[in-house]
Amino acid sequence: MSKEFSRTQRVGQQLQKELAMILQREVRDSRLGMVTISDVEVSRDLAYVKVFVTFLCVGEQTPESCLAALREHEVHIRMMLGKRIRLRLTPEVRFYYDNTLVDGMRMSNLVTEVVNEDKRKIEESGRSDEQPSEGEES
Repeated sequence: MSKEFSRTQRVGQQLQKELAMILQREVRDSRLGMVTISDVEVSRDLAYVKVFVTFLCVGEQTPESCLAALREHEVHIRMMLGKRIRLRLTPEVRFYYDNTLVDGMRMSNLVTEVVNEDKRKIEESGRSDEQPSEGEES
């Protein structure tokens, strides 16, 4: 029976849980909005971890300013992470902004606009999209 998850995937899942708890409970910075960890990539040697985050920004906050504030806490977060997990080497943590959520919402809005434009054009032309079935006559 083969393994379902590799060690790096299991470590990545544990790191994601611990980092979420650290960001939620330990990191106090008014420059940060609500931080969500969307993905964690761990290097094969477990020395580095890429943490992809999204932010719920309020007021003057931008994703760039929140990411800059979060990067200032990387060393402190790594120290807290080392106390919480038992690894031979605590991985170096790097935060990256994950814009897939924003891109997905943009694409969804584009699809909605195209569908609405098609409906409007069909209504303006006065034709019906419904084609008669094989057994029905036009």
